[in-house]
Amino acid sequence: MHFLTKTLYFPPVTEASVEGLLAVGGDLSLPRLQLAYRSGIFPWFDADEPILWWAPPQRMVVHPATYKPSKSLRNLRNRGLFTVTRNTQFNAVITHCQRVPRRGQTGTWISRDIIRAYTAWHALGEVVSYEVWQGDRLVGGLYGVDLGHVFCGESMFSLVPNASKLAFLQLVEDLKAQNYALLDCQVHNDHLEKLGAFEISRAAFMQILHKEDWSELGSD
Repeated sequence: MHFLTKTLYFPPVTEASVEGLLAVGGDLSLPRLQLAYRSGIFPWFDADEPILWWAPPQRMVVHPATYKPSKSLRNLRNRGLFTVTRNTQFNAVITHCQRVPRRGQTGTWISRDIIRAYTAWHALGEVVSYEVWQGDRLVGGLYGVDLGHVFCGESMFSLVPNASKLAFLQLVEDLKAQNYALLDCQVHNDHLEKLGAFEISRAAFMQILHKEDWSELGSD
């Protein structure tokens, strides 16, 4: 494990621990965040911890070109009960992601410092939100980092059942239309798996991140 200083640097991702922890410390400045994501690294830490930087050995991803939403999700969208927008309420989305309770969790990794950093990054157009509306009420959404050919999903929320799934579906369809290689979901959880995400190795993820080979990506 590496301890970062003010110098803008990350060690190679192959030096991460078995769990995927690569480095500790540094800051959440825009140059460091940009370098991290472009290097296959992301911050994830609790408010009472130092900044922890991760490059897990397995990466949870979605391949937009082959993604097939479930029949129930298609039916939900087709009912026309919700509308989805892009980049209209970023501050509201990230704040809801911070505050909405999650099953099995007692806190949140989205600290004030995270909100401040990603809001500044959003102003540059590299962090994007999707909003789900029921009438004029914001009921779901997600946000993430747009790297141009890979989109790194950060967090999602729902105030009513299934709302965030519609934001997820719209995001994947937009990525497919723009020929993105991957939607990066970072680490495994059951909810993402039910939405169609699967794991690939860190080495495969890094190849795709660096645009070396998209051709053999699949869930097998």
